[in-house]
Amino acid sequence: MKVIVGLGNPGIRYALTRHNIGFWVVDRLSDRWGVPVNKEKWRGFVGEGHVRAEKVVLIKPETYMNRSGESVRPALEWLKCSVEDLMVVYDDLDLPPGQIRLRMKGSSGGHRGVQSLIDHLGTNDFKRIKIGIGRPQGRIPVPDYVLSRFAREEEEAIMEAVQRSADAIEEWLGTSFPEVMNRYNQK
Repeated sequence: MKVIVGLGNPGIRYALTRHNIGFWVVDRLSDRWGVPVNKEKWRGFVGEGHVRAEKVVLIKPETYMNRSGESVRPALEWLKCSVEDLMVVYDDLDLPPGQIRLRMKGSSGGHRGVQSLIDHLGTNDFKRIKIGIGRPQGRIPVPDYVLSRFAREEEEAIMEAVQRSADAIEEWLGTSFPEVMNRYNQK
């Protein structure tokens, strides 16, 4: 079993913001695999299905970003799933817009949604895909920036990053994660 979590904030107000790019990847996988993410469970929206003979669970926590662990921990406990089979997708300020970076584990890097996961899971040892959203220019506060939409000139790179992230996750279903990392972390 593989559990794929996209981080974001619930509601139409946040749907197209930088902070919700993790939700976008889950939506892309949902469409690709025909696994609707429409069941309310574990304080989130969930979809369950089979892809390549592997059970997959897609989760979009509805707890708001900074409390994502309140959704993910109960899901893993209920599913009796190890963090070894968890993949988390989220936005990263330190990567240029559209660049993706796969990691086996790591700190939160100041990302409060990831910190919530680390706090609730008791480990930082979970797979992740970080999608670059860039840093704000000028005096725009970070909270305002992450809750803003992408600029028109960023959209193509962002859509490509969402596609590549979904491709990497699908490849992970049949390939070791280090191999997937080696392939997708190249520039």
